[in-house]
Amino acid sequence: MNIFLRELRANLKSLLIWSAIIILLIIMAVAKYSAFAGDPEMLKMLDSMPPALLDALSMRAFNLTTISGFYGVMFIYFALMAAIAAAMWGSDIISKEERDKTVEFSLVLPISRSRVITAKALAALVNSILFVLVTWGVSLLAVRSYKPDQAFYNFLALEIQAMFVIELIFLAIGLLLGCAMKQYKRSGSTAVAIILTTYFMSIMAVMNEKLDFLKYLTPFKYFDAGELFRSGQLNGAYLALSAAIIVICVAGSYWIYNKRDLYI
Repeated sequence: MNIFLRELRANLKSLLIWSAIIILLIIMAVAKYSAFAGDPEMLKMLDSMPPALLDALSMRAFNLTTISGFYGVMFIYFALMAAIAAAMWGSDIISKEERDKTVEFSLVLPISRSRVITAKALAALVNSILFVLVTWGVSLLAVRSYKPDQAFYNFLALEIQAMFVIELIFLAIGLLLGCAMKQYKRSGSTAVAIILTTYFMSIMAVMNEKLDFLKYLTPFKYFDAGELFRSGQLNGAYLALSAAIIVICVAGSYWIYNKRDLYI
């Protein structure tokens, strides 16, 4: 419990920074929506863009003059921020002990390495939950003046659920990297590189039919905003695949961290 509380305090500043970033992004998005709200003429500006690019950005899957449509397009950016934040928390919360030369403190405690990982992972999980709740709450406040209907609130709740699953996937991947990489300084950058790679894979999967298989390799396509909007639910197969990735990464984290040498 002491490790858990210590990690929550240590990562409070990071949580506040990431929360400020997502709040700013939401405010900017809603301000930009004001130019599209109820004005079909604004959609003509999209005609000059390549159709493949519009599909990659989900701009043809939604009506940008509605708040639901605009939030559907913005979902990928919210999910990207959530993924990066979660991956950084997962990787840094383990590797920082070696980086800051405080690993001796953890080793002399009368607890196992597994309990150390559990406490740290739970602290990172709490940060991820709070980040999602901030995104949800600020979104509700930001769009209130547009008087959205119940369909928007349902869609937003579905997006938040998808965003949380994406967070869990990259939190688990970050945790695995933090436990596995001997060059602890690279765990965070490697996690971000994986996120950006999977993000571009999600774009390429849409832009080129021959690369459609990439959608199985990127969590950003597991919860495509357009598909969420059409179906009104999360895809069960992708949820199962997400759960498998999370379990494998978390189990691998425990196994590797209990076996590896720690650098004091």
